[in-house]
Parts: sequence; C-alpha cells; structure tokens
Amino acid sequence: MQAAVFRALGKPLEIAEVPDPKPGPSDLVLRVKACGICGSDLHAASLPPGSVMGHEFAGEVVEVGREAASHFRVGERACALPFIGCGRCHACLSGDGIRCAQIATTGLGVAPGAYAEFVKVGAGETLRLPEAVGFSEGALVEPLSVGLHAVHEARLEPGANVLVLGAGPIGLATALWARFFGARTVMVSEKAAGRRALAERFGASHVIDPAHEIPGAAFTKAAGAPPDVIFECVGVPGMIQQCLLLAPPRGRIIVVGVCLQPDTIFPMFAIVKEVSLRFVVGYRKQDFQLTLDMLAANRIAAAPMVTDRVDLAQLPEAFEALKQPTTQCKVMLEI
Repeated sequence: MQAAVFRALGKPLEIAEVPDPKPGPSDLVLRVKACGICGSDLHAASLPPGSVMGHEFAGEVVEVGREAASHFRVGERACALPFIGCGRCHACLSGDGIRCAQIATTGLGVAPGAYAEFVKVGAGETLRLPEAVGFSEGALVEPLSVGLHAVHEARLEPGANVLVLGAGPIGLATALWARFFGARTVMVSEKAAGRRALAERFGASHVIDPAHEIPGAAFTKAAGAPPDVIFECVGVPGMIQQCLLLAPPRGRIIVVGVCLQPDTIFPMFAIVKEVSLRFVVGYRKQDFQLTLDMLAANRIAAAPMVTDRVDLAQLPEAFEALKQPTTQCKVMLEI
C-alpha cells in the first residue's frame, strides 16, 4: 500500500510503498477514508525513521481477525481509538485503554498510523459510525474527544465562566463542550483571525486577539468576573505561567496543550492563590461514544473545523504548510 512516511526531522514526508497491515486475531484492518493532521504530528522528533503517522481517522472494515469476527464484519464503517490495548486488563475493560501497560499506540511511532491506504486497529478500540456520521466527521471524533475529556476532568459546573487559550482544533473542541455542558461565558483567546471566527461557531460567547487585548482584563470586562476555569490549549513554553497569572484565587487550570519542550513556572503564583493545576491527556472509549452519539443526533456540529481537504499525494506539502499555518485549522486527508 501507499503511505506518507516519516524519514527524519526537518524533511518532508515521503509517499512510498509499505507493507499492508495484517490483522491479529482480535484486530481489524480499515481502508482509510479520512484522517486529520494533528498538531502533535508536526513536532515529531523522536519517531523512528520509516514511521507512518496519523491517529485521527475513520474508514471501512476490509479484514477481520477470527476473534473479532463475532463483533465486526467487512464493509462496516468505523473509527477507532488510536491504540491497541491488551483487551484483558482493568484499564481496557473499563474503557480507559490509554492506561494499558501493553498499549501499542497508532501513528505515534509504534504501530503504523493512517496517513496510508490501510490501518490496523483493535476490535476493542473500534466503534461503528452511525449512519448520519460521515467519514470526515468520524475522523474528527478523536480531537473532539480530547476536548470532551478535558471539560469532564475540569468538573465544569453549569454557569461557569471559562477562558480557552488557543483556537486550534483542541481549543475549538474544548469551547464546544464547555458551552454544551452549560458554561455561561466561554471566551477564546487566539491570534489568528480565521480561528477566532471559527471559535464563535464552536460555542465561544466572546473572542479576543491576545496581541491587542489582555486576556484577563478582557474576560473580566465581558463576564463581570474572572474565569472559574482556564483551559491551556496551546502547548508552548510560558503558557502555564501565563495561566497562573490569569487565574483568580482558587481558580482551576486544565493543561490540554502538549508542550514538547522544557518549561518553567513560578510556583508561588499558584501557592498564594491556591490554584488547582491539572494535566490531562487523551480520552476514554466512553468519550468517543458520546461524541459519536451527539454528532449523530445533530446536537454538535464539527464539520466547520475542516478548512482544507487533501489526497495522499498532496499530504506532504499540506503537512509542511501547517508548520506555519495561515488560514488552516484542521486539514483532512481524504482517500
């Protein structure tokens, strides 16, 4: 099959022939129909040469392992959590397979991902797409579930005031779920004008450009009070410290952005305010299912997140362009 292959940091992805995936007894093989480019892929530094990235995907079942045959059949439409767990431990059985000690992540340097014609997935991590959910929306379930998990872990209360820093796909998903679960004010701070416009479509009651407004002052002016919860969805050094400065006494900070560099904070700012600082990662299978259910019921709309669509041949160029984004938000590979 053809795939976009990572060769080395700083080099474009290369379209090349790689072996077709073979399902184990409890695995499936999907023909990839859609796969989103994730911001974390853009900063890959420790992947082995020859890796195939892509962990936000949906497709059609084309092969079924013998143990999986009682649950899935060829031709079904599906998305999957981007890892394969053991299927036997408490983490896997409770839907928290990201905690499985034997986890094999998909598209992150262990198991090949979905920047390819086919991808192997675990039957236990796979969910059928409802009839009303297309492949492109199915590929958005992964980033939407990241936002859902972050909002859940924030223990958000109805009527809360929420500040979201960053309006990339994860920031947009976080804003969407914050409004869905009853936040009174959802302010999104984002430098890019196009993404600020998208934030308004994803539940933001207010948007600001941090280059021209101070987020804390702007929030208090708009909401009449400081934010109860701050979601850091940028993932660059200095952002956590900025959140500590913005947070009110006993405020909550949820760190969703993935920072791949060392960072520095001044703990005293958190100590004197008794700030709660929580880091989150990923999702549970239940988050995927709820997201699919809400998409199918038309209670959330994710399609506007996709600003660009490319085929496999166009993927390397689109991937490079995203390292310095202009108007793009979610670039979707469609095969």
